[in-house]
Amino acid sequence: MNFLRRTIDNIKPHFSKGGKFEKLSATFEAFETFLLVPGKVTQNGSHIRDSFDMKRMMALVVIAMIPALLFGMYNVGHLHFSLSSESKTFWQIFGFGFLKVFPIIVVSYVTGLAIEFTFAQIRGHEVNEGFLVTGMLIPLIVPVNISLWMVAVATAFAVIIGKEVFGGTGMNILNPALTARAFLFFAYPADMTGDKVWISGMNEAGLDTTSGATALGHLLQSVPEKTAFSDVALKLPTDIDAFLGFIPGSIGETSKLAILIGALILIYTGVGSWKIIISTFFGGLVMGWLLNAFSANAYMELPAYKHLLYGGFAFGAVFMATDPVTASQTEKGKWIYGFLTGMLAILIRVLNPAYPEGMMLAILLMNVFAPLIDYYIVEANVKRRLRRLKNESVKLNKQ
Repeated sequence: MNFLRRTIDNIKPHFSKGGKFEKLSATFEAFETFLLVPGKVTQNGSHIRDSFDMKRMMALVVIAMIPALLFGMYNVGHLHFSLSSESKTFWQIFGFGFLKVFPIIVVSYVTGLAIEFTFAQIRGHEVNEGFLVTGMLIPLIVPVNISLWMVAVATAFAVIIGKEVFGGTGMNILNPALTARAFLFFAYPADMTGDKVWISGMNEAGLDTTSGATALGHLLQSVPEKTAFSDVALKLPTDIDAFLGFIPGSIGETSKLAILIGALILIYTGVGSWKIIISTFFGGLVMGWLLNAFSANAYMELPAYKHLLYGGFAFGAVFMATDPVTASQTEKGKWIYGFLTGMLAILIRVLNPAYPEGMMLAILLMNVFAPLIDYYIVEANVKRRLRRLKNESVKLNKQ
């Protein structure tokens, strides 16, 4: 580590003011920050020293996503070979999934970081670590059969339109990763929906092209066909398969066990808000129970808890809704924000067949309303304190 520090210190003058590569100072500082702890300290005024900076926070989020990533890689291989009836070892299955998922991760990071570095150079600002999380989230919320050029275009759209136009990391009003998914959903719907997009190899000859439908796909299809829930239930995965993740879906969204491990990491380290996570799940359950009360079709008859096991609900609640930039900041606001997110996700999922997932639009919509929620929470606190101050003043005057 000392050798690395000395090497960087020797190179640094070339990128400082007056050096040969002065214009690339932002890029150099980004690499220095990524490799080592910055040497900058506060010089004036009182301040609190804390080793928990943005780089460590972003790194913890990425670490929390690793279980979902690793299982996603395995599941890609598992679903592929289960359809082809080929017997493979664990490492052959995982290796197949790794070779399918890793290029998506590379394209996401290369595209996003290239744009981040470009904007930093143009503005003369430091490169923030925010894309470390976004670059991992995007591959986890797309189908395995997505084209790499689509990933690059969506990532560029998310970074430029979803973040940089608002001023960069910490200034965006929408979750960048969900912005990328929304772009793909509306620009290339055929590549984001349907049976064949979820399992690698579905287009190969001889494979069963009906086995790739997700649980939400079966439920959505049952509505226009007026299928009884008892018949639809036969096509749905078992609860244990849905919880463990051996079902079709986006790369990182299938295993609820892996997502639960990530949630515990985020909550234990204080990076993710447990209030948002719990209230989001509770909001989804409440809406599921309300729909069960009407039971107008098979989709409404689905037990409420199953909504939490299907699709990207759990992944969105843990890794998307808890984004500290786009979520509510006040403590009471977090409860409201999460509860409404969960309710909207299930409401959109069941009542609007055009958006079978629901979680994506629910979080994006609540991202927009999060500042409004915080505003009224703060205003209510101010009014309550003013009333209390007024009452205390009246008491003193009476004395």
